[in-house]
Amino acid sequence: MGPARRGTVACRADVNSDAFRSPFENPYSEALPVRSTNSRSVRQFDYLVLGSGIAGLSYALKVAEYGSVAIITKDYANEGCTQYAQGGVCAVLDAADSVDSHVEDTMVAGAFLNDRNAVEVVCREGPARVLELVRLGADFTRNNDGTLHLTREGGHTNRRIVHAADLTGREIERALLATARAHRNVTFFEHHLATELVVDEVSGQLHCFGVDVLDQHNAGMCRFLGLSTMLATGGAGQVYPSTTNPHVATGDGMAMAYRAGAAMSNMEFVQFHPTALYSPPGSAGTGGAAGAERTFLITEAVRGEGGLLFNMKGERFMPSYDPTRLELAPRDVVARAIQDQMLSHDNPHVWLDISHKPAAEVREHFPNIAARCSEQGIDITKDPIPVLPAQHYMCGGVAAGLRGETSVQGLFACGEVACSGLHGANRLASNSLLEGLVFADRAAGPSVAHAEYASRNCGRQLHYAAASADFSGPRAARPLAGPTAEWVAAKRAEVRSLMWETCGIVRRTAALQRAQAQLAAAYVEVKAVYKHYGVNTQLVELMNLVTVAELIVSCALQRRESRGLHYSADYPAAAAETAPSVISSSLKSRLDLEAVRGSIGVRSSNGFVSLISPGGGVAASGGAASTGGASAAGSQRGVGSAAKKGAALRDLSVRSFSEPE
Repeated sequence: MGPARRGTVACRADVNSDAFRSPFENPYSEALPVRSTNSRSVRQFDYLVLGSGIAGLSYALKVAEYGSVAIITKDYANEGCTQYAQGGVCAVLDAADSVDSHVEDTMVAGAFLNDRNAVEVVCREGPARVLELVRLGADFTRNNDGTLHLTREGGHTNRRIVHAADLTGREIERALLATARAHRNVTFFEHHLATELVVDEVSGQLHCFGVDVLDQHNAGMCRFLGLSTMLATGGAGQVYPSTTNPHVATGDGMAMAYRAGAAMSNMEFVQFHPTALYSPPGSAGTGGAAGAERTFLITEAVRGEGGLLFNMKGERFMPSYDPTRLELAPRDVVARAIQDQMLSHDNPHVWLDISHKPAAEVREHFPNIAARCSEQGIDITKDPIPVLPAQHYMCGGVAAGLRGETSVQGLFACGEVACSGLHGANRLASNSLLEGLVFADRAAGPSVAHAEYASRNCGRQLHYAAASADFSGPRAARPLAGPTAEWVAAKRAEVRSLMWETCGIVRRTAALQRAQAQLAAAYVEVKAVYKHYGVNTQLVELMNLVTVAELIVSCALQRRESRGLHYSADYPAAAAETAPSVISSSLKSRLDLEAVRGSIGVRSSNGFVSLISPGGGVAASGGAASTGGASAAGSQRGVGSAAKKGAALRDLSVRSFSEPE
């Protein structure tokens, strides 16, 4: 395997192995305190967990029995996709149900692109993992006789969804967090953003030895070293302008893993949940309003309990799209049907109606949805709910095996950040929480084994990783401010808009090719600033969003068929033979970035960082006032405007950054 890609933190090979004593001589020891100098700080644990949702917390509790664990999370520990999961978690717990039925439903929903081995593992081991949550204290909704209440969602042939009313994720997160916080071997690092994985070669193979981290509250950098590292950072919903994901879902784990050399798979399969709450522009609601961070989700279980879809003329339309499964068709089918109705009738939304069900039953099953809709003047026991599709879930991610292993030794991945093969071309409702539980459990044993291996065989590399931690100059933390902050915000908005326009529910090859070119330009711009400005949350997230966006588009261009969540107007039929998409080479090796790079230069002198055009002048972009005399409108050459105007990449003009370093 070749060397780590540029951008990955490389461990220096010129440092004396005795630079300081390694803590890994006793691998399962207490976490050592931070070592700091003016530009270097290092923390050492046996296990690193990036992310604090269902996958990360479940894994942390397993490996904490064998050593010290650091849970590194970019916000408060409970802020992530898990707590917003409404519907539930699958488990075959009914005598009338069967594992084989769950397997078949998962394969059908995934358009048979699934890895059947992964599907069978999850469906067979899932019930035991769900019952573990019960033993941890998760308070799920129960029947009058004390048994777990099971509901049904789209794509399922049986009732097998364990839930806590319509706040299942919040209850699971509460139970796992309480248990993890009480464990003596687990330490939380909240408001810590992982920026780059630390990798080195051992016997010709890439190994992960830790991660560089930005302490967002104290504006400092630190290198965390670990014997095994788990990526459980969730998805990348913020790459689209309308998403049910919270603000933290910026694809950090996917982008870091890709930069570190890990293979990526099935990134084109982006799930758009068919029923997010629509709020009129300018309203106080979070759904549909311009610039909203998170669109409120109306769970699949509403349709599972009898909710019906109508267009704004009052016509029930699902019989025309899927006459057998109707409203319980898989999400890709329902999302395309809703979008078709909206476009055909030039309407901003459709209606989801469950008012024909008993009011008390509706309120009991969906108290959170009822409360949220009431804020918008909607009584769901009497009124239909306005809904529209919004980005919801990434079915692709870091390619991972049945034990959570990736192509980088010592780096594991589970949950939404990973592509385990479970979902195939489309995720079956409520399989996501289950996937996190099952693969977190399966990855624990191999992680412990790798920790033992690394402690015995990788001492030199661990010493180098510790001694080479250098956070001086542009590698130091630096708050974003002034024109640079404006440029980053504008570029982020442009990328998100481009992704919805070209890589949304229905895609076309020409649009995808245009997007790829625009994202290549954005990548060159952002990377130039990223390498010279300093480290901060906004810039790191932008780099990650651009990286993930390009991976989604490139995987979409690989797939010359329509399957599951990827619908191509140019290739509307499914191919007779198909396979997962895979990207295992760097962006530089896949695209000609030199032509783009030749039109953009970077100048750093006298305490200033500037991006300059080929002629040597400094221009503005992203809608800000020009520093070269041109009007703001005339100087815009960002991703979105360039796509519309067809501007050549060499004409891309870039803002001056005038803040002192």
